[in-house]
Amino acid sequence: MDISVLQLFIQVVKQRSFTAVARDRDLDPSSVSRAIAGLEAELGVRLFQRTTRQLFPTEAGQTYFERIEPLLEEMQQAIDATIDISEKPKGTLRVTASVAFGHHCIVPLLPEFASRYPNLTVDLWLTDAVVDLLTNQIDVAVRLGILSDSTLMAQQLIPTHYAVCGSPAYLQRSGPLQQPTDLAHHNCLRFPLTGFRTRWLFKDNNEQITEVPISGHTIISSAIALKQCAIAGMGLALLPNWLVDEDLCFGTLINVFPEHKVTATDFNTAVWLVYPSRAYVPLKVRVFIDFLKQALSANSSTV
Repeated sequence: MDISVLQLFIQVVKQRSFTAVARDRDLDPSSVSRAIAGLEAELGVRLFQRTTRQLFPTEAGQTYFERIEPLLEEMQQAIDATIDISEKPKGTLRVTASVAFGHHCIVPLLPEFASRYPNLTVDLWLTDAVVDLLTNQIDVAVRLGILSDSTLMAQQLIPTHYAVCGSPAYLQRSGPLQQPTDLAHHNCLRFPLTGFRTRWLFKDNNEQITEVPISGHTIISSAIALKQCAIAGMGLALLPNWLVDEDLCFGTLINVFPEHKVTATDFNTAVWLVYPSRAYVPLKVRVFIDFLKQALSANSSTV
C-alpha cells in the first residue's frame, strides 16, 4: 500500500476537504479524489460520506484513521532516523512563520542556510494565520507572543520587547512627548488586533503599569508597512525589537519612551520555535533550529 496515499487519507480526514488538501500539496483536486477512491477500492469499504457541501469519514473511515495515523507516524520516524544516519540533512523542510518576521528575519538567512545544507529543500510558508502543524505537515513553526497550551514542543528563539517609534521629522514637527499620556495628542499607526488598536500598556522603572488610550487615522495589518509609515513621518507606531533595532541604531526611527517598557498585550513575550512532539526529531529540524538560534542571537548582539 502506497504510504503517500495513506498520508493523503490522513490529511483529508483532518481537513474534510479534497480541495484544501490539493491546494496544500499543489495537486489537482481530482487526483486527490482518485487516490482516495483507489484506497476505498483496495480496502473494499467506503471511507468518506460526500455531500454537495460536506465531506466526513464513515464509521469505517474513522476507525481506519485512528489505527493508521499512529502507524504512519512511526513509519515517518523510522524513515527520518534512517535518512539521518548519513548525518547530511536532506529532503524537504516545511517551515511556517508570520509574514513580517519571515520577510525580515528568515528570508535574509536562507542563502547561507542553503549553502550550508545543499541537499535540503526549504518550503517556507509565510502567513499570519496559526497553521495546524500536523494537518499541514509542517516541520517547524516560528510563532510570536505568548504560546497557548498544546502538545507541541517549543523553544524560545529570541525575547521580544516593543518600542513606540517615530521618525525624527515627525517628532520635530509634532513636538516632544514627555510622558505616555501625551499620546492622546498624536496620530498613532495601529495594528488591527485586540489591544493593539485601542490602547498601549506602559511600565515605568517602579513597575507601575499605565494603560494609555491611543487613536489614529491609519490601521494596517502589516508590521513592515507600519514601520514604513512611521519612517515616512505619518505618526507613531508600536513595533517589536526584531523589526526596528537597526532603525533605532541608525536613527531612522527614535524610541519615544526609552525609560518605559511598553506592550499591547503582555510584557513577557518572545519569538518561539514550535514543532510537533515526536519521539524522534529529524536532523533537518534540528539543524534548522540550531542555525536560526545561532544566526539571530548573533544578529541581535551586534545591534
